[in-house]
Amino acid sequence: MSNEVLLHNLYLVDATREKALSLAAVWVQDGKISAAGPEDEVRAALGNRRVSEVDMAGRYVSPGLINMHTHLSLSLPGPRGAEVKGMNDFELALYMADGAARSLASGVTSIRCVGEKRHADFALRSAIDAGYVPGPRMFTAGRPLSCTGGHGHTSSGALECDGETEFRRGVRQQIKAGADLIKVMISGGISGQHEKITTRQVTRGELEAAITTAHDWGKKVTAHAGPAGIIAEAVELGLDCVEHGYELTDKVTDLMASMGCALVPTLVVTRCKAFFDELGVPEWMQQRSLGAGERHLQSYRSALTSGVTVMLGSDMPPFWNFEGTSAVVRELEHMSEQGLGPKATLAAGTLIPAHWLGHEHLLGSVEAGKYADLIATEGDPSLDTSTYRSISWVMKNGEVTRDDVSLSLAGAAH
Repeated sequence: MSNEVLLHNLYLVDATREKALSLAAVWVQDGKISAAGPEDEVRAALGNRRVSEVDMAGRYVSPGLINMHTHLSLSLPGPRGAEVKGMNDFELALYMADGAARSLASGVTSIRCVGEKRHADFALRSAIDAGYVPGPRMFTAGRPLSCTGGHGHTSSGALECDGETEFRRGVRQQIKAGADLIKVMISGGISGQHEKITTRQVTRGELEAAITTAHDWGKKVTAHAGPAGIIAEAVELGLDCVEHGYELTDKVTDLMASMGCALVPTLVVTRCKAFFDELGVPEWMQQRSLGAGERHLQSYRSALTSGVTVMLGSDMPPFWNFEGTSAVVRELEHMSEQGLGPKATLAAGTLIPAHWLGHEHLLGSVEAGKYADLIATEGDPSLDTSTYRSISWVMKNGEVTRDDVSLSLAGAAH
């Protein structure tokens, strides 16, 4: 495809619109959207320019998904995880590149990595930006920070820190490497054998040191966290986002809402037995994860009632074939079905993450001046979240990266 194209005969859907716009078109030029709206208006903006045209055959075009909880190097307990742990640096980078390409094909055009091994994520981000390998736009925390033996010290490549000085140094090391944000493991979780979800893993001083240092450098902080008590303390200290939040209370979600702390619920990770079986995850982890499922949903509903900002994040590899679709779409379905609804779920997977990342001027909606990161579905995702199961076409930065129905071949230069 050329660097300039007119997509037409489509419905336009994003979180800025009350409803899908019919008879719409999108003019893409040099990787960005030059115009989007009613087709006659877009053609008028084109004037006499000769551009390639693609007939979208009445599909619904919406922004590419932004997955805010991704691990491309995750190694859960079990034989599959052991294979990843045993990779050398070169093997790990190629493995992660494959996951990035698969994520892009699933409709995820941007990802927030929240814990990767050995800083391979920075090399991959550079390779994607340079066009050497396909993949989503990457925003990454580098290595998450944990206490000695804490959550993620094997599965997510966490940097073990003890004491305020080490947590400050850990933050600065990630920023030095190029981190876009900071991740701190403040409690146990479902994948640590010698911990519980409720195990506190940082002192108040360590937590404050990490958050204030990151904020001093202009970086947001997100935290792997399960229990309400430590989450409340972190929010009071200025935490910007909670991952999972398995055991939230109404009091804590009210606090989160008042302080502007977001939640990435990752609902799919406490209801994914088939995924665990496929990876050979041991029974103790399966029981802990699946056993937390109902309480996890209660926490999520509490967050919605309190008005907490929620954002898409699968934790599972976004592209994983799961329950008849991809893991990222299954997560969107859970978010919608458990109280968010289709329209708000569309926003939670696109525009809201763009705002959290500070890139709302470039990502998250189909508007002039933003990157041409687009997906096409058979139906309207603002009315039915499950229509994301029909993703058949993906564009990132103006380049078609997936086309199941040869739409890119349908048009001709005019």
